[in-house]
Amino acid sequence: MLTVRVNNTDYQADVTPDTPLLWVLRDVLGLTGTKFGCGIAECGACTVHLDGKAVRACSLPVGLLNGRPVTTIEGIGNDPLAQAVQKAWMDIDVVQCGYCQPGQIMSAIALLRDNPHPTDTDIDAAMSGNICRCGTYLRIRQAIHNAAGLSA
Repeated sequence: MLTVRVNNTDYQADVTPDTPLLWVLRDVLGLTGTKFGCGIAECGACTVHLDGKAVRACSLPVGLLNGRPVTTIEGIGNDPLAQAVQKAWMDIDVVQCGYCQPGQIMSAIALLRDNPHPTDTDIDAAMSGNICRCGTYLRIRQAIHNAAGLSA
């Protein structure tokens, strides 16, 4: 039995330490906002925050958490920066199919937390690990710029 701290709540998970965090979130805790995309940390659909940094939940063994806090898309609601990002996403209608968007938003929040006024190059580099099959990259970039203005 492992204890994991997700969205400021401690949970008990009856899993082996090598179980990927993604499956603990989705299958054990029922937090399905974090998506499965590729399973090899290449697409970014499973992005969550660990200690405030964007990480890929599909390749992170839950046994390595050691009580460190995890935040999922479900846990960002009261954060002013997260609210600015979500508002910017909605204002310019970034989403098409929406599948990758939880991971995109989590990566955008982590970027803006580290770099409140990123350039296009900064955004492209930070978001390069998040794939959008609908190709909304230009709107994602604009939304991040807009969120930077809203959160300033």
